[in-house]
Amino acid sequence: MPKIRSFSAPWLQEPNPGHKLFEQSEENNRLPASTAFSRNASQGPNRTIAHRGNEVFVARGREIRWGDLADLKDAWEAHQSRTGSASHLNGDGSDSSFEVYDDETSRLPQGPGYRVIKTPVASEIRQLVISPNKDQLAVLTSHTVHVCMLPDTSHLTSGETAPFKPKFWTLGPTTHVTSKSAIVSALWHPLGVNGSCLVTVTEDAVVREWELSTIDRWSFDTPTLEVDLKRLADGTSVDQDFGASTSTNKAFSPDDVDMKVASACFASRNSNGWAPMTLWVAMAEGDVYALCPLLPRRWSPPPTLVPSLSVSVAQKIETLETDPEATPEEKLLAKQQLEWMADHDNQEPKLLDGPYGEVTEVYSRPSRPGSIPRLQGPFEFAVAPQDEQDDEVELKDIFVIGAKRNTADLMMGEDFELYADDDDKDSLSLSVICLLSTSGQVKICLDIDGVEAQWLPPRNASTRAFPDQDIPSLLVFHTFDTLKPAEVTPDSWPVFSEDVTTRYAFYVTHAAGITYVSLAPWVSLLESELQSDSEAGADFRFDLMAKGQRAEVDRIYTPQHAQNVLAAATAFKSSDLGHFVLSATHNDPVIMFFDTPESELMSDRQETPVSTEHGETPEPLTVWEPRPLFHPSEVLSRPSTLPPWVDVLRTSRKRPLMQQEVRLSVATLEILTDGHRLVSSEVFELNNAVAELFRKCEALTYELKEQITKVYEVNQRIETISGEGESRSTKEQNISEEMLVRNRIDVMKVRQENLARRVDNLRKRLGQVSTRELSDKEKAWAEEVRTLAGSILGDEEEEEEEDTTSASISTAGKSLKRFEEVQTLRDALFEQAQQLQSTDSVDGTASPMPVMKIPSEIRKQKVAQVMSLLDRETALVEAVKSRLEKLSID
Repeated sequence: MPKIRSFSAPWLQEPNPGHKLFEQSEENNRLPASTAFSRNASQGPNRTIAHRGNEVFVARGREIRWGDLADLKDAWEAHQSRTGSASHLNGDGSDSSFEVYDDETSRLPQGPGYRVIKTPVASEIRQLVISPNKDQLAVLTSHTVHVCMLPDTSHLTSGETAPFKPKFWTLGPTTHVTSKSAIVSALWHPLGVNGSCLVTVTEDAVVREWELSTIDRWSFDTPTLEVDLKRLADGTSVDQDFGASTSTNKAFSPDDVDMKVASACFASRNSNGWAPMTLWVAMAEGDVYALCPLLPRRWSPPPTLVPSLSVSVAQKIETLETDPEATPEEKLLAKQQLEWMADHDNQEPKLLDGPYGEVTEVYSRPSRPGSIPRLQGPFEFAVAPQDEQDDEVELKDIFVIGAKRNTADLMMGEDFELYADDDDKDSLSLSVICLLSTSGQVKICLDIDGVEAQWLPPRNASTRAFPDQDIPSLLVFHTFDTLKPAEVTPDSWPVFSEDVTTRYAFYVTHAAGITYVSLAPWVSLLESELQSDSEAGADFRFDLMAKGQRAEVDRIYTPQHAQNVLAAATAFKSSDLGHFVLSATHNDPVIMFFDTPESELMSDRQETPVSTEHGETPEPLTVWEPRPLFHPSEVLSRPSTLPPWVDVLRTSRKRPLMQQEVRLSVATLEILTDGHRLVSSEVFELNNAVAELFRKCEALTYELKEQITKVYEVNQRIETISGEGESRSTKEQNISEEMLVRNRIDVMKVRQENLARRVDNLRKRLGQVSTRELSDKEKAWAEEVRTLAGSILGDEEEEEEEDTTSASISTAGKSLKRFEEVQTLRDALFEQAQQLQSTDSVDGTASPMPVMKIPSEIRKQKVAQVMSLLDRETALVEAVKSRLEKLSID
């Protein structure tokens, strides 16, 4: 989160002209804030601030205030310099009064920094939505939509003080009326031609596309596409009629509750794949639906969108052709996407001039398979068991961050690489869907499967329904609360607001304050894991990531008084004003300035060179902690209701009592009772306001003393470093600057040596822990073992496996052959001995063959030699077998 530098802008505070941007309208000026701004608090989101560069548009009641923040700041600085020099010359700077300042500011013209824009709306303005090209402004009430053609800045800074009346168009004069359903969202389609396509979503789940043209009045009267999501959810064929019903007599239906729309959202134009043409719809009961592709009749894609879709469709078809387990639904979907791409490829684009001199390619919406896509959903939320929470929440807003462009697959085989934006470098290849409920709970969901274009099957299709269709799902990655239980109110409508520094940061605005949320801590880590080729330990790393560092959530603003409405935060970033967030209460602005990195400041200065003849003085170092600006209660400036009550009494039937002396009567008692009730309520509010103001003034003295102490400490440190200060104990001579520098260098040298020593120790430990390569001796020993095994066993031959757990052992070798030869010789000798001993005559006499007498010592010696040879060969064979078994087991 960027560090907050300040909570105030003096040029937007009372009594400066910039404060008029946020003052109450005349019709609500005499009403209490709780009455004027709580009556419509639950009728929809409060997005009453829009901006065009440094220009800001603020809706107040039924009018719009325009202001150039840079001009307002310059005018305030010029006024401060004039008043400061005049007071210095007159010597009465300490006696300046607010009356003189009010007289001077009242004579300042409204232009060039402030202007009032008159609108034809009949009720309070709830939302301001500016077009992508900043030339049109959608003005929304609870039931109506008006489109304002914004003039050039030069027309608004002409110096005139009269209210400005630009051209307004009423969108759907017979469609968006008070007698029909309320409007919850109005979105400028990211793929509209020159940002001229407006998509409106009503509470009864009807989506309408309006392709606006200033030369065609009928484009504001009739939508080019109208889809009733309740009918589309029950549709079975692409040829059906899914338009909104024109009947005024409506019976109750469960869909009226289950499909009550809370908000809708598109992804950004530079998202990947089908994301820019996918409309995400959040229902109040908690369901989420997707409509893809939702395109206007004429649309202009970015240069990389159509090629990326062609590559993805071709890869999908190639995969399905080789997949024997592909389902009929997948084949039909691939066929429909191929028809859609073929219809688009057969078109020749029309070239139109863009707003900034660019040439825009315009295509017609493909007519095949159909102009109305299939409604995907409701999505099932995949939640971890330890993160399961109550699903019965009422959704209020949805925010979608599209996946980054996959330039690697797009430029595969090309000689050059496509330039990638800075946002795509640290982006995620998955779409992120953020859901916000009434209780302030935010769900961060990941679209793992990816939403693709889908259509209903044609009427004559053989398989028109797929009963085994998989329910789409979203992975709930993180869930957190932005509100405390005591801050939850049933009539609040929290909203999302995008940040200007990164796509993965946004603001949550609710009645209890403004919360900054950043997803950057885990986006880069998750993307590195998704793009990694190593699957070993992936489950363990994903589990650590899910349980470890999550989103960064910080409350950056909490109102001092209980407010029922707080305008949605709007982020600004410019070289003139810096980086800040602007919001508003019912009567005052809320602004927070953030620190801007020096690298961004240098880049801004290089892009916008400014003459530096006199030189710019650097900003002083901030040594204090910023705190929210204190606004006294509006009770102190609210007119009393007692005079109007007295005027009413003078014209009522009790008028005679007002002209007589006070007498004891029932009528006098009633007058005194009513007066006491009015006075007591006002005095009670005044006492609370004054007591709060006194407490703040008392706390201000303590804060001022603390700041003085901090400044004194900083001053002492600076004097010690520069050598200008004196020693407190001895009051001796000052420390020279050269000695301080030498001491500092010595300290840094010692620290460097310690760091080098620690690095060496860590390197040794890593060498002991990590696996190292084999040494030369170990490699020579292994080669010797292999040579010995080859010389003993010879060529290995395959044998049948006797056991499934042991490897086959070769029995063909030199040693085994020698052992078999010895056994053969032994058997032959035994047979010859038996033949000699069994040669008996018929009459029982000995054989006439001479008997050779062999000494017993020689016979025993020969037998011992044979047995020793047998034992030796047996031991050798057994040793080889055991060695081979050990090697096979290892």
